[in-house]
Amino acid sequence: MYRILLPFDDSTARAKRQATYVANLPCASEEVVAVLAHSLTGEERSVPQEMKRVDRVETVRRAKDVLDEADVSVETTELSSPPSEAILELAESGDYDEIVMGGRKRSPAEKAILGSVTQTVVLNSPIPVTVTGGV
Repeated sequence: MYRILLPFDDSTARAKRQATYVANLPCASEEVVAVLAHSLTGEERSVPQEMKRVDRVETVRRAKDVLDEADVSVETTELSSPPSEAILELAESGDYDEIVMGGRKRSPAEKAILGSVTQTVVLNSPIPVTVTGGV
């Protein structure tokens, strides 16, 4: 099996693009396991304990819908904070073959001041990283 890590933020458009990329891979329904990952944020952490599940997050649900429709196997995992470090730890674990990130357009100044999870992962990942188009 080819295991792909798909880390999501709060953009359903980016999540759908990431999932669509994976769903369109050759033999995806037979050979791919998509692991959907998200770092729960303040609002998501403020719900009762039994509801603090990654599969309840809208971006994860929307991506899962796309992958289910394509018969791609799906698993979920929660990322710790900061997300870039958690993604890189998973990449280094040896359990994944590729990471599919959802890129977004940011100016060089925004990247320098705010940082970029995607940029950090691309520059430091020991496994291939694919970046889908962003908004």
